[in-house]
Amino acid sequence: MQANEGKALETSVDGKTYARIPLRTRVVMPEDDLDAIVTEYAASSVRPGDLLFVTEKIVAITQGRSYRLDEIQPRRLALFLSKYVTRTPYGIGLGMPETMEMALRECGTPRILLAAAVSAVTKAFGRRGDFYRIAGDKARAIDGPTKHTIPPYNQAVVLGPENPRGVASRLKSLLGGTAEVAVVDINDLGGNILGSTLDKAGEHRLVRILGDNPLGQGLESTPLGIVREL
Repeated sequence: MQANEGKALETSVDGKTYARIPLRTRVVMPEDDLDAIVTEYAASSVRPGDLLFVTEKIVAITQGRSYRLDEIQPRRLALFLSKYVTRTPYGIGLGMPETMEMALRECGTPRILLAAAVSAVTKAFGRRGDFYRIAGDKARAIDGPTKHTIPPYNQAVVLGPENPRGVASRLKSLLGGTAEVAVVDINDLGGNILGSTLDKAGEHRLVRILGDNPLGQGLESTPLGIVREL
């Protein structure tokens, strides 16, 4: 077991210690099959009682939900709205015309406009986060390219995965039903569980276990990981 550079292998939550074991893979491409990737890189490492966590990005990529930047033609509204989104070192979010355009397509123009309008008002009073609370998980899960993104996804927009709970259930069966599975959206600013075979309390605990983003934010090529209670 070896942690990614700059990350801790172990963490403690509620008096229990957990290992977060990153699993390195080759670069996952749209033509790849997720079940085959999990079988090849994770099945032999997962033990009964473990939890396999899968990044939402490779789920979405294998569902055909990645788009090259040159395939996306942003409308004027996307150009306008993207100017007012705060970018961070950890992800562009909707702060570029192409990702905003995909948010308009995914969530619908009325919902994005409502989110933008409410956010503009509440930001003036020092409140943040209302845009994504209103726009919803589909908008939050859109992943744009950064300088640390592995090629070819440094020139692509990846949407959130479809039916992540169903994906988690299918992968649990693939692994023999003895380990839980979660599809996660984790970065250095925090995380969400998009779908899992856990109950709500288990999902909240998993967010805390993965709170420091043990898979890393850049070129680690570890889109899968195992949580194991020690």
